[in-house]
Amino acid sequence: MTTRDLGRLGDHVKAHRVQLYSSRLKAAQAVGISKDTWQRVEDGLTVQEVTWAKVERALGWAAGSCAVVAEGGEPVLVDRADGTATAGARRQLSEEAVRRAAFEAARAKLPSAPIGDIDAFSDELVEVLRRSGDL
Repeated sequence: MTTRDLGRLGDHVKAHRVQLYSSRLKAAQAVGISKDTWQRVEDGLTVQEVTWAKVERALGWAAGSCAVVAEGGEPVLVDRADGTATAGARRQLSEEAVRRAAFEAARAKLPSAPIGDIDAFSDELVEVLRRSGDL
């Protein structure tokens, strides 16, 4: 299991936020969280997984990008209009990063789903990406 560096995540979140918003308050308001919660993310403190999903949405990152950044990767940018990856932002992710991102996204959106089902979904996603040549 990879160790998460929340300080690294906080630095990335802040760097992207200052490019997109005039203040922490504006970024937080854009996705319905408090300025203090946004500050916790930027300070590298623990927050709920659902908060990461909201931060990802505010920054135009794909689901699971916060976990990827905390584990040493880079966020995947999405086009805000249609949700597709931004040209030039695509990079090769490890199977473990894809599994973890799929697991965390499913837990955030489907909290009552059985863990075994989420694991099976994550494994299937990796297999589909592998067959398509995207992994």
